[in-house]
Amino acid sequence: MTLPPPPPLPLPLPSPQHDPRGFLRGLYDVAVQRALPALTMAAHLPAPPDPARGRTLVLGAGKAGGAMAAALDALWPRDAPLSGLVVTRYHHVPPAYLARPGRIEVVEAAHPVPDEAGRQAAARIAALTRGLTAHDLVLCLISGGGSALLAMPAAGISFEDKQAVNQALLKSGAAIDEMNCVRKHLSAIKGGRLGAMCAPARVVTLLISDVPGDAPEVIASGPTVPDASTCADALAICRRYGIALPPAALAGLHSGAFETPKPGDSAFAGHTVHLIATPQQSLEAAAAAARAAGMQAYILSDEIEGESRAVGKVHAALARAVARRGQPFSKPCVILSGGETTVTVKSKGGRGGRASEFLLGCAIALNGEPGVHVLAADTDGIDGIEDNAGALVTPGTLARAQALGMKAADFLDRNDAYNFFKPLGDLVVTGPTFTNVNDFRAMLVL
Repeated sequence: MTLPPPPPLPLPLPSPQHDPRGFLRGLYDVAVQRALPALTMAAHLPAPPDPARGRTLVLGAGKAGGAMAAALDALWPRDAPLSGLVVTRYHHVPPAYLARPGRIEVVEAAHPVPDEAGRQAAARIAALTRGLTAHDLVLCLISGGGSALLAMPAAGISFEDKQAVNQALLKSGAAIDEMNCVRKHLSAIKGGRLGAMCAPARVVTLLISDVPGDAPEVIASGPTVPDASTCADALAICRRYGIALPPAALAGLHSGAFETPKPGDSAFAGHTVHLIATPQQSLEAAAAAARAAGMQAYILSDEIEGESRAVGKVHAALARAVARRGQPFSKPCVILSGGETTVTVKSKGGRGGRASEFLLGCAIALNGEPGVHVLAADTDGIDGIEDNAGALVTPGTLARAQALGMKAADFLDRNDAYNFFKPLGDLVVTGPTFTNVNDFRAMLVL
């Protein structure tokens, strides 16, 4: 199926020369708008089944789950039966759907560490798959964050052990595909197991990607798609990052008892998968908006990974080369990138997520470079577990911090980027955006 056309651009952006902050924030808003399920879902919906023979069941998990459920409820024919259950993060249900719930029930749970509400939601979702027939249609709404929100530990693993492993993974610096490899092998519902539970029904998975490469088996730990990774892979990742596993987890991985359903498994026959929003689409929308404002725009990649502070340092080197030598791009221009960086937490008590730590590393490396302004923010509106989406760096960032007695390197050493940018008034606070295509970064070089 062809991709839907991009949504219309918003009103003209502020002038980059006169309002760099407003311009960069406008680019972020465009990127988020491009990923809203209400604008992208319609082209990917199948026809309803014959109501005399089958029913349509909706199951889902992720930070965009509430918005995806609301969009589906609005788009699905009113005379076609529709029911189901979707779990999303706390405070991530669109206000209109919260005020007037539709045919799909939406519940909330914790992210990034699972809680009891997520465990109960996963159990209810699994129970809804019982009794499905070949005449039924299951629409699965999956987006980033589903790994934590769909919490059902594998046999013998306690919920407390699952929480502890998840917490250790988040602090380890492991890449998202590595974390999700471990998560899916310690789960009774992820790694294709939810899709297998739905057999023999027809399953259509609608995905909003928040991972580099857009691999369906990585997004939310791939609950509805087969998984080629192995228990041995999960064990190797845990050894690499020093993740302590409880005895039941070690036994299940060593024996292969926790192996996931593999490609070619007949349980997935007839299943289809559609990516309805991706990081690249959002970057392209932001680039188009910048060009419409008369600015050259370049996309580095939607798959950038690595330690946040190091990625920030590399982005700073590129911005300096453009500012000083006009290489590899001539100024003025906007340079965009996406992906998912990581933070290895080395200090207790610090606050901040990937975006703010990227920016702190970037600001230190830029060292006040004239004419360079940078925004980085998570497209779900939440940087890690904080109340900001990200932050901004300007040529005066370090000087303003120094005037307040703050040394940037000290904040970076203790993973405390949030408390660096907050006194400067440079946090970007949006609240939940109801979608999630991961990191968004924009460097304006004037």
